[in-house]
Amino acid sequence: MRILSFSVVAAAVCTAVPYEEYILAPASRDLIPKRVYHVNGSISDPSALTNTKGGKATFHGVSYVTYDFGHNIAGIVSLDVSQVSSQDAFIGITFSESSLWINNEACDATADAGLDSPLWLPVGHGSGRYTAEKKHNRGAFRYLTLVANTSATIVVESVRVNFTAAPTHDLRAYTGYFHCNDELLNRIWYAGAYTNQLCTIDPSMGNALPLLGTITSNNITLPETVPWWSNDTIANGSSVLTDGAKWDRLVWPGDMSIALESIAVSTYDLYSVRMALESLFSMQQVDGRLPYAGKPFHDTVSYTYHLHSLIGVSYLYRYSGDRNWLAAHWSQYKRALQWSLSSIDSTGLANVTASADWLRFGMGEHRSKRNPLLRPPGIPTPRRNPQRHRLLINLVPGIAATLKSAANAKLWDPATGLYRDNETTTLHPQDGNAWALKANLTLSANQSSTISTALSARWGPYGAPAPEAGATISPFITGFELQAHFLAGQPQRALDLIWRQWGFMLDDPRMTQSTFIEGYSTDGTLHYAPYSNDARISHAHGWATGPTSALMFYAAGLRVVGAAGERWLFAPQPGDLRGVEAGFETSLGRFETEFKRGNGGYTKLVFVTPEGTMGDVKLEAEGVLVSSNGTRVRLVDGVATGLHGGTWMLKGV
Repeated sequence: MRILSFSVVAAAVCTAVPYEEYILAPASRDLIPKRVYHVNGSISDPSALTNTKGGKATFHGVSYVTYDFGHNIAGIVSLDVSQVSSQDAFIGITFSESSLWINNEACDATADAGLDSPLWLPVGHGSGRYTAEKKHNRGAFRYLTLVANTSATIVVESVRVNFTAAPTHDLRAYTGYFHCNDELLNRIWYAGAYTNQLCTIDPSMGNALPLLGTITSNNITLPETVPWWSNDTIANGSSVLTDGAKWDRLVWPGDMSIALESIAVSTYDLYSVRMALESLFSMQQVDGRLPYAGKPFHDTVSYTYHLHSLIGVSYLYRYSGDRNWLAAHWSQYKRALQWSLSSIDSTGLANVTASADWLRFGMGEHRSKRNPLLRPPGIPTPRRNPQRHRLLINLVPGIAATLKSAANAKLWDPATGLYRDNETTTLHPQDGNAWALKANLTLSANQSSTISTALSARWGPYGAPAPEAGATISPFITGFELQAHFLAGQPQRALDLIWRQWGFMLDDPRMTQSTFIEGYSTDGTLHYAPYSNDARISHAHGWATGPTSALMFYAAGLRVVGAAGERWLFAPQPGDLRGVEAGFETSLGRFETEFKRGNGGYTKLVFVTPEGTMGDVKLEAEGVLVSSNGTRVRLVDGVATGLHGGTWMLKGV
């Protein structure tokens, strides 16, 4: 690990992207396969198509070859054909994210409706380049299979993919970085960043949902194939954040509650987040309700996803500091918040009957999931005309305090050390308990620690269960659980969970080794309980990228508190990590740190925040913080408050 001094840290902004060797995004948008995965039938020199210098692969009659791109990718496929013996010849193309669903007759599914139809290119028209239509842009795949299904001889000189994800990005120009002494954590951090890049698309390439509401995997026999198109315009602008790269390819606000923060500390592509939130605001109902999902999904009432949209607005403002954008949508935000507050009844809790959520089973009543979500992560307020908003700002903290009291009185179960899902159940959900810590619903540090202990006691070999969704592991909800363990002062538990769950997701041979899956079973099978079609599972889902932000905010300790970091907190919780180097950027400037630890504590610690900002420090250390201009601040019980932005180093260690 490099040793940063005052001068080195100050110069870091001008150097190449730190640790770019971990970045999985391609250097070019023109991709060819890495290797041949499998051949069936007679094909001469199929590996020629993996050679950047070119070559010829000859298909002799009925045959197929599967190529492996090494990582999950996305884009539009082209074939260069130089010779064909029949005007009736076709080449079929199938796709799969997982090795489980490689198939010469179909693609893994983009809907809950069997398997997707292959693409058939009419190569019998003669030599030349054949390119899939834009509507058949494939959102995510690692494996591509070329299929010849006639007796013709076909000579293919190249198979290429135009990488279409993150359409406006300089793909490898990350603004954030993370490195520590544990190689698996490093790889996990960058895989999370890359997953969100794959989930960022051209808004005109959204899922058209051609079979929405007409066919499901419950009324067909697999492997029947169905049509698919990625050609619905789901937002304005040139780039938008969606939930998944293969499917849904739609705007889902719940997913943003994880993905947005991970994007903020890696690529800082907040433009795509703004486009996603604006698409949701454009669908707001007269009464203030925001949609369950973006278009073309049908209108559905979802109390929790409505709240996730409000959280998304708050997060966007926190990391962008864009007061003009917030002011433009402030009236909509207030109406949306008022719609949420209207569900609070005489108990002080929200009582909601709408069932739509993240596919957990059973909703309604005074649930421990929905009520912590209602406690705001900090209501964003534009500075223009603050008097106009004073009533709302004063009202919500009082409601939040009542909610906190009522939730603990009605939902806390001291026998298990967890919150119940509602007043009449024995279910103790993962989501509600994780959010209880995230939303500061607990009454004491001891109660928070008790929840952390109880949640960790339920872990299995493949990660943390979500009993509210059956025998399911949800990386979405476990992303919040990671934060809960850090917030409870249990960083080692959080790191252990990342190693266990995300290490499995990254390195299991059925996965992509580059992106993170939507969900799976507690026994490690790639079955997501809410679905009956296993081929539908997305292997690149933004809601599974929680470690990317958690490692930055908590392990590295760089946390943005005020808009764009005008207020910040530096409070590293490295667990047993011996060294961490990390940083990211907001519109105000760079946030960076490097520290090393020995058996006696920190042997070196330096951190940087933008000039003109203010913040606090919390360390498990004693000594004096010295700034680059000579200011000295002594830590008192490991705490220093009101520090100005700049470069600081810990002395006396």
